[in-house]
Amino acid sequence: MSTLVVEERQVVIPGDTLAEGMDFLPGKGAYREGDHILSSRLGLMNVSGRIINVIPLSGRYVPRRDDVVIGFVKDMSYSSWFVDIGYAYEASLSMKDATADFIERGSSLSDYFAVGEIILTRVNNVTKEGNIDLTMKGPGLRKLIGGKILEITSSKVPRVVGKQGSMISLIKDKTGCNIFAGQNGRIWIHGASPEAEKIASDAILLINEKAHTSGLTKKVEEFLAKHALESQK
Repeated sequence: MSTLVVEERQVVIPGDTLAEGMDFLPGKGAYREGDHILSSRLGLMNVSGRIINVIPLSGRYVPRRDDVVIGFVKDMSYSSWFVDIGYAYEASLSMKDATADFIERGSSLSDYFAVGEIILTRVNNVTKEGNIDLTMKGPGLRKLIGGKILEITSSKVPRVVGKQGSMISLIKDKTGCNIFAGQNGRIWIHGASPEAEKIASDAILLINEKAHTSGLTKKVEEFLAKHALESQK
């Protein structure tokens, strides 16, 4: 019979035993040694079915195919845009992946996306050489206008989103803000007022700081209830 040695979302360090027995399988950040599964890094214990993962507490964002990210348009050529997605190298967005519209030869790319603009985009491909291709073709992908950008540790984004979107829905409902969470750790927040945006931002920063703790949803609920009342005074 297999047993979990560590509880879900508990902080573990390299070498910690996570589970005993052969029913569980090691995932990211874990490895098998005999009939034990051990942690290979500092992070949070995560169980997904039979797979045991260790989610890192910190670390730079590494893009993967199909990641939805928030990017800053940094430059453009005659046929593509270059986008900062928080990685060591800029990503590329080609004309064919930027829009379904026909772009006539000689048209200015800035008519579609200008340098300095912010986009919600998807990683379409990552090559072995580290080249990253983006696409704007997909539900919800678009230019982000107004609002503010918050940057957190990319590995904490799943905690901001919550199970089936529960945590981010809680923040949206209590603040009235529209929020997009990029898997690269950038969060776009657009509210009816700067005060609403600040409450949403502070709630997300609280999650970023307390992601490894238990009872996080209750802490966020109490924070939002307190600050919503203060903003109404």
